[in-house]
Amino acid sequence: MARPLLLGLLGLLGLLGGPHAHGHGRTLRFVTLLYRHGDRSPVKAYPKDPYQEREWPQGFGQLTKEGMLQHWQLGWALRQRYKGFLSASYHRQEVYVRSTDFDRTLMSAEANLAGLFPPNGSQLFNPNITWQPIPVHTVPEAQDKLLKFPLGPCPRFEQLQDETRRTPEYQNESQQNAPFLDMLANETGLTDLSLETAWSVYDTLFCEQTHGLVLPPWASPETMQRLRQLKDFGFRFLFGIHQQAEKARLQGGVLLAQIRENLTSAASPAAPQHPKLLVYSAHDTTLLALHMALDIYNGQQAPYASCHMFELYQEDDGNFSVEMYFRNRSDQAPWPLALPGCPQRCPLPEFLRLTAPVVPEDWARECQLVNTAPDTEVVVALAVCGSILFLLIVLLLTVLFRMQAQPPGYRHVADGEDHA
Repeated sequence: MARPLLLGLLGLLGLLGGPHAHGHGRTLRFVTLLYRHGDRSPVKAYPKDPYQEREWPQGFGQLTKEGMLQHWQLGWALRQRYKGFLSASYHRQEVYVRSTDFDRTLMSAEANLAGLFPPNGSQLFNPNITWQPIPVHTVPEAQDKLLKFPLGPCPRFEQLQDETRRTPEYQNESQQNAPFLDMLANETGLTDLSLETAWSVYDTLFCEQTHGLVLPPWASPETMQRLRQLKDFGFRFLFGIHQQAEKARLQGGVLLAQIRENLTSAASPAAPQHPKLLVYSAHDTTLLALHMALDIYNGQQAPYASCHMFELYQEDDGNFSVEMYFRNRSDQAPWPLALPGCPQRCPLPEFLRLTAPVVPEDWARECQLVNTAPDTEVVVALAVCGSILFLLIVLLLTVLFRMQAQPPGYRHVADGEDHA
């Protein structure tokens, strides 16, 4: 009885917060979704962890039954939100789904599609199965330059990270947390704990706690809260704190560039047939990198099955606008998001103009290390000074040699001088 009630509530929220609530004279033309995978097992255990991989039915980093249900519910809510925009049944020309090459993201996309497009009529291939196979595309992890963050290898990004480690904010955070990190290292058995790796301890403990496992005494609520803060700091270290705009060009701006291209293509009347719905199934770091590039990150979490929505509308005057929403709770309608400098209903040209500074022109070139001009100038200046000094020494030696070569008692007599 509780499950139908929950689904009914989700449907109502989807309709109330859906694109049909925006008024008359507007047409929804295109939607891009970026969502995080559902609930999973820990990515790894720490050395002293009493719960090793054998505790998890499918091993580390795998989607759980709770995660499957979360994405099925998200797919069902999306079906209600975009009712009347998407066809009632699945049509391959309308939908394109891409995932990172991880079991949990691939399976999340499949569970989501099961809720979004349950088969009916002629699409039922087995009356006992209310599911149909729908393609989910991917590329090998090593070749993924769109959804798996941080993107690399990128020497300039690594250089920026080194510079971030030297900032006062990072140094202060490191100093303040040194005793806490020492305690963690002692309790977990990890020898390489830092501000950048403490997230892994929080992730493991969070997953264990979520699934009803008893945490060790040292993992108190205060410890968990501090670990959560360190996890957030680690994410900000990756994509912000120092030179955020340049980091965005090397990270989230790459995905944003593809989203901008998708929006522009969907708004072009001369474009070939374009899908109505384009979906990316990825990770919390993907969402965070995108939010940092859009400059809309305010510390909000990206929980399991959270979803960022881009909706492209054609206004009654023929112009296009972009609206963004973020769904991070299943019991509430998606939150509206506004790009800094633009209203929540942002004209497409303005959206493109405001996001252009964080879109790389040539990612591979921008990833190369920059030869700083001051260093080059110093080398040139030293070379010039050395050359001048060498010439002065040669000149001085020449003068001294000529003076020593003159015979003793020789005196120059000027023309017309009187001789006595």
